[in-house]
Amino acid sequence: MLRHILMLSLLLALLCACNKNAPAPEATASTPAPAAAAASQPGGDSSAPAPISAHSEAAVEAPTASPGGSLDFDLPKGWEKQPPSGIRIAQASIPGPGGPGDFAAFFFGPGGGGSVEANIDRWVGQVETSDHPKPETFQANGLKVTWVDAKGTLKASQMGPAPSASMSDARLYGAVVEGPGGPWFFKATGPDKTLAPQRDAFVTMLKSVRAKA
Repeated sequence: MLRHILMLSLLLALLCACNKNAPAPEATASTPAPAAAAASQPGGDSSAPAPISAHSEAAVEAPTASPGGSLDFDLPKGWEKQPPSGIRIAQASIPGPGGPGDFAAFFFGPGGGGSVEANIDRWVGQVETSDHPKPETFQANGLKVTWVDAKGTLKASQMGPAPSASMSDARLYGAVVEGPGGPWFFKATGPDKTLAPQRDAFVTMLKSVRAKA
């Protein structure tokens, strides 16, 4: 009897020694890796935003001021101020006997938007006319203003204040205001019967431009 007890004790001791040296269980395919487990938890990697694609587009708002300063001016009486859209920083409808005209002001950042000459030439080129409009220049509150008055057939355009179809007997006023933080661009288009009487009002508005305090 004693002999059997001793043999049983010896077998138990051998089994314990074998279990201590047994390898740990291997992770199975159903066991999540630490990184995957973290991603599946709230606040894990899966909650981070996906990287933005190089083809993603972002809407860009045109600034109304620049590091070098911004601009104030007086809108002519009777012009109907409107919320600016797109890249416009100011906008208005010009009522008149020929139908409404359109006014807009633009700013593309310091030094942006092209040269004075390039813009004057582009505006004149938007009007089919037998005249040869000449730009005029003056100073307004320390700012240089260059503007042009073109009359004829306003060509159709999908950009800026211009008709979507050609408009005969039309008029275009365009101006560039130069100064710290500029340039700024002013443009009015519409039927000649509406804009011709507004010529002095447009010039008076340009003479009111001033650096914003």
